Amino acid sequence: MSGTKRTMKEIEELLFENDKPTNELLTELALDERKGVQTMLKRYKKQLEKEQELLHMHSEMTQFEQALYKQNHQWIAGVDEVGRGPLAGPVVAAAVILPQDFQLLGLTDSKKLTKAKREEFDVIIKREAIAYSITMIDATEIDQINIYEATKKAMLESILSLTTKPTYLLLDAMKLEIDIEQQSLVKGDSRSLSIAASSVIAKVARDHYMTKLHQEYPTYHFNNNMGYGTAGHLEAIKEHGIIHEHRKSFKPVIELAGKDRSSQTTLS
Repeated sequence: MSGTKRTMKEIEELLFENDKPTNELLTELALDERKGVQTMLKRYKKQLEKEQELLHMHSEMTQFEQALYKQNHQWIAGVDEVGRGPLAGPVVAAAVILPQDFQLLGLTDSKKLTKAKREEFDVIIKREAIAYSITMIDATEIDQINIYEATKKAMLESILSLTTKPTYLLLDAMKLEIDIEQQSLVKGDSRSLSIAASSVIAKVARDHYMTKLHQEYPTYHFNNNMGYGTAGHLEAIKEHGIIHEHRKSFKPVIELAGKDRSSQTTLS
């Protein structure tokens, strides 16, 4: 390019808003001595490096799925749960079957994502999934059958509720008694895209449930602690007792609900 140099606005559009910039453009900008141009060029290169990292992560997280596709497993369901540890609220499981060409850069274990990113990914996963299902087991049933059995039941119900029957299951550190081939992966939500997808939609569903519960029982601040045993939540139980959503078989609830509260009625 001869004569007048490109404006900063033109350069920004060429680097970040249009198709991939040509090598000729990048060479031209590398020779441009303006400090603003060099700063923008560094920002572009950093963004490109980040995209490459995310593409590599995506490739790593689809290794199990790709191997199974080669074995003619067309419908692979990722299965995960959230909410085994909280003192209140349901345990939630999800099962998701993704298209073979599904790509959502940055998708990983829901705990590693921001709330905003989980909400964004939740919409995309549900829109593009071949099938998905979410199951909640409430605190009453958790107390009746124990949290481990409740978790397995939630996972099984999610799988059986899928509108497309899976030919293979990828599970996050769990073995299920079901007549479908399966593989249990330790830290599966960080190793398998399908499991990560189920982790995200289960987490978002449970967070929405707990946020709604907070509106009914604001004393416990479920919108912040999501039912986990934070200091504030434990203090609220000491002061106000428990509600029907508390897991009465969990030791902290048993101890706090009964402590100096023999004459106080449990909230319903």
